[in-house]
Amino acid sequence: MLKLTEAAPTAGLALSWRDFITLPFLQKSRVTLEEKLASFIGLDEAQVECSGTAALVVALEALKMLSDRQQVVISAYTCPWVALAVIRANLTPVLADSRPGHFDYCQKSLKSLVNHQTLAVVHTHLAGRVGEVEKTIGVAKSEGAFVIEDAAQSLGARLHNKSVGTFGDIGFYSLGVGKGLTIFAGGVVVSKNLKIREALHLVGENLPHNYLLESRRLFELIAYYFLYRPVGMGLAFGRHLRNKLKRGDLIQAVGDDCSFNFPVHKVGTWRKKIGASAADRLPSFLEKTTKLSEKRLAQLSKIKGVSVVLDAEGGAGVWPFFIVQMESEVLRNEVLGHLWNKRLGVGRLFIHALKDYDYLAPYFMDSKIPNAQAFASRTFIITNCIWLSERDFARICDVISEQVAHV
Repeated sequence: MLKLTEAAPTAGLALSWRDFITLPFLQKSRVTLEEKLASFIGLDEAQVECSGTAALVVALEALKMLSDRQQVVISAYTCPWVALAVIRANLTPVLADSRPGHFDYCQKSLKSLVNHQTLAVVHTHLAGRVGEVEKTIGVAKSEGAFVIEDAAQSLGARLHNKSVGTFGDIGFYSLGVGKGLTIFAGGVVVSKNLKIREALHLVGENLPHNYLLESRRLFELIAYYFLYRPVGMGLAFGRHLRNKLKRGDLIQAVGDDCSFNFPVHKVGTWRKKIGASAADRLPSFLEKTTKLSEKRLAQLSKIKGVSVVLDAEGGAGVWPFFIVQMESEVLRNEVLGHLWNKRLGVGRLFIHALKDYDYLAPYFMDSKIPNAQAFASRTFIITNCIWLSERDFARICDVISEQVAHV
């Protein structure tokens, strides 16, 4: 039977028509998006930018005002946009390998790379999971480097009951599609340090307006309202995915075809107001997806030879999706061959470790990152989308079990 509905690849907060009612006399609250996010994160201020990548660029430009160091250490397995942001800021990205079977830093690799030339170390809390940021801070501070927490996919995640993104010198989050709260393309940058905040403000205030692109983003946000649903997801996402899979273009299928020419501009007032309205529902949404993840994790844990990436000790992450790791690349590919094109929210996070993308390879020719490459080759993701049925999730688990037993 033809399946007309489709699970989203990641659990995002759906918009309500009420979010678009932004006239002052109709609004429930006049609290701004920045104020609501600051309160949610647990800081005095939050600064909204046009994307998570733009937020990282703003963070790096702010740190350049405080130091003349030129290198930025980043994870070898992370979103390609992180490397592009460092390059956009006219800084030199340096890859540190991950520890075996995880995206978190290998401490030996990190310590060998952080030195007197290191401006900052970017610590990533990937896929809603909480990484060992305190270890990263220890290494960075021993050489006088700043720490930027990449919590793009982890807004709402906590470590020792404190928001991730608030442990380092700067934290940033994404408000992109599927990242929980969204204004379609948006980002947030925060800091506890007053001097750094002043630098962030100065960089942000000098960004240009882009009214044409802002109009497009507003149109896309309206389309998100209509299409981020079980029936609309095929048109918004699934058709493109399956076309690229048929052509064997995995990089375009997952959106890793990144460009060096990405926008950095101010965010319009209307999108911020829409986000401020939706933000009121974020805590309850995260609570619901966390409860759902507990049940689904229990099902996945019963499958021998399969592991799910979890939080560091003391961490309580959010659950947009699960990173599942198999014992071999062959087995991972067998599972994806049966599930990736079946509208079930199963796929890949990033196709490669960073040095293996053609457009980034020239920057990392001498990088040795075997653990990150192995992690990229053996992992896939399963959505934690609310509208994925229990029956369909059980079907996913059955397919994985069958392939493990077969191989």
